[in-house]
Amino acid sequence: MVDDHGTIVYANSRVKEVLGYAREELVGGPLEALLPERYRAMHPQHQATFAASPNPRPMGAGLELYALHKDGHEFPVEISLSPVTTEAGLLISSAIRDVSEQKKLERELKEANRAKSRFLAAASHDLRQPMQTLNLLNRAAKSITTDQNHHAIIEKQQKSLDSMSRLLNSLLNISKLEAGVVRPDISDYAIQAIFDDLRAEFEAQAQDKGLELIIDRCEDVVHTDPVLLCEILENLISNAIRYTRKGFVHLRCFHRKLSIRLEVLDTGIGISSDELDHIFDEFHQVDQGTSRPEGLGLGLSIVTRTAELLGCSLEVSSNTGEGSTFSVTVPRGDESSLPSTAVNPEPLTGVTGGWILLVDDEPAIVDATRMLLESEGFDVLTAASAEEAVASINESRQSPDLLLTDYHLRSGETGLNVIDAVRGQLQFRIPAILISGDTSDSVAVTDLECAAFLTKPVAVDDLLAEIHLLIQDS
Repeated sequence: MVDDHGTIVYANSRVKEVLGYAREELVGGPLEALLPERYRAMHPQHQATFAASPNPRPMGAGLELYALHKDGHEFPVEISLSPVTTEAGLLISSAIRDVSEQKKLERELKEANRAKSRFLAAASHDLRQPMQTLNLLNRAAKSITTDQNHHAIIEKQQKSLDSMSRLLNSLLNISKLEAGVVRPDISDYAIQAIFDDLRAEFEAQAQDKGLELIIDRCEDVVHTDPVLLCEILENLISNAIRYTRKGFVHLRCFHRKLSIRLEVLDTGIGISSDELDHIFDEFHQVDQGTSRPEGLGLGLSIVTRTAELLGCSLEVSSNTGEGSTFSVTVPRGDESSLPSTAVNPEPLTGVTGGWILLVDDEPAIVDATRMLLESEGFDVLTAASAEEAVASINESRQSPDLLLTDYHLRSGETGLNVIDAVRGQLQFRIPAILISGDTSDSVAVTDLECAAFLTKPVAVDDLLAEIHLLIQDS
């Protein structure tokens, strides 16, 4: 208990346990003696501020507070302040709690999360390499065989590879959300653009299951991160298709004064009332009866964490055997802030060939990529480093039309070094594509305006489209 001059007038017996002083040692002394030196000059002002508005509240809300022990060491504390009116005037009651163990646990949890994120990012990179090789080989095999039975096998292999890629991305996404490295990029965005992308992504998948995919037109504008919102809707639609055996999946929007409500409803198996409280838990999968669950049960956990990150509300209603409705409510945006509608570009004309310089230090990736590119009519030079890339150009006496390079190469070299070296050798800005299986911040924050950037495992059609576009424009 402290008076309005900052003098301690009372202390209970527990100060010995927390601060190291006997109560008799504190009474009559200044409160500043219990503060680290760096905080003492500002304390009288804080005390005056409290006296001017004496309401019960925590001290320094949102700040790291420290007390000074009798033996001289500092330790973290939480302090609650309460005014006490007496005949002698206003006294301030300070309840002090040592939170050293709590802070230690928080640090350990943060470090564990960082370690897990580092592990998953490294594992992701290593797993993406063979997956990329398989994708490339699969496409190369498809392009050189005319046997329909072989084509059917290749298509089934590709579906398995796509499934592996989705599982890997789910693991990485949940890791990034837990580590707090995902930062929303908020802007005003037309919902219809997101709806069009979702239709293109899921229409064939729904048709394969005999389902009708209904996506309404929506002329509204949202104020959010369009990429993260699209990921939420992707997870919801993917789940709806997975758990719907007949009928339809419907994406619709409702216009409100200050927000837009987006709903994904289906005629699927539904969710029992006792499961509704757990469907957003990690690794929880809805019981499908005799069917083996697909995936890892991370999709809805990613949805709820992403919605929290965006400040969007998330709701679900469902009846067993009748279907489910998931909704996300997003702030409305300002239509006047949208960029003017761009004129649709002319369709790409076919590129029949050209020289591509391929730089990668993984022999399996090099072989698979070369096979794919040659099957598409390109000539290929290969190298494993910037030095070898320059040597390959000199020895072949060819001026490549495009540079395709991995990001991480041996001895700490990166694809950015390769791009600089090749452009320096050729004395012109050769178009370049940078590919990486590393999804950590070290790549995300790199200035990649010098090249197109693709993440492994790259969809082969996306890779070829980027190659054709860059060669055509060069």
